[in-house]
Amino acid sequence: MEKVSVFENCIKSEEELRSIIGYPSELVKKKVIKQLDLHCLDFISKSPFLVLSTSDNFGYCDASPRGDQPGFVQVLNEKQLIIPERPGNKRIDTLRNILSNPKVGLIFFIPGLGETLRINGRATIINDEEIMMKMAVRGKMPLLGIGVEVEECFIHCAKAFKRSGLWDPETWPDKEELPSAAKILLEHTKMPDSSVESIQKRLEDGYQNRLY
Repeated sequence: MEKVSVFENCIKSEEELRSIIGYPSELVKKKVIKQLDLHCLDFISKSPFLVLSTSDNFGYCDASPRGDQPGFVQVLNEKQLIIPERPGNKRIDTLRNILSNPKVGLIFFIPGLGETLRINGRATIINDEEIMMKMAVRGKMPLLGIGVEVEECFIHCAKAFKRSGLWDPETWPDKEELPSAAKILLEHTKMPDSSVESIQKRLEDGYQNRLY
C-alpha cells in the first residue's frame, strides 16, 4: 500500500486541542470518585468482561481482554480488587508490563448496556493460594491474580456504543463474512506443515479444554 502523509498537520499542545474539542461539563468533571461505591460494586458484579490496559517502562502499550462469568473480578474492599489470571497464550504481555510499570486502566462492560465503568490504579501480581482458591472455577484455580489498588473510577457514556450499534444484532455481519482467526494466524506465522484446518482444530481444542 502507498504511504500517505496524513500525520503532518498535527496538534502539538493542549491549547490547540482545547480550541477544537472544548472543555468538559461540570457533570463530567465531578463524576470521578476515588473508591468503589455501591454503584461500582453493582456494576462489577454484573460484568462478565473487561479490558485491561498496561504499558511498560518504555511506553509500549497493551490492551488485554479478560472475561468469565459475571462477577469474576473479586472485590476485596472499596479500594482493592483482584482479576484472575486464567490460562492464555503465555506471552504474559500484561504481567511483564505490570512488573515494570504498575499503572493500569480497566474498562468494564455489561452486555446490552452502553455505559461502561472505567477504573484507573496501580497493579501488582499476586501469588496467594488462599485468594486463588476463592476464584477457582471447575476446581481449577487461576494461575495468578492481578491485584489493583483503585485510584479513580467513573462511568463512561454510551456514545461509542450508540454510534457503533455494537449491542444491536441487526448491525452484526453474517457469520460467513467474519474474519477467520485460523486463516489470519496461518498467514501471519507462515509456519510450515500448518493449514487453516490444523490451526482451527488447535484453537477449538483450546476453547473446549483449556479455558481454566
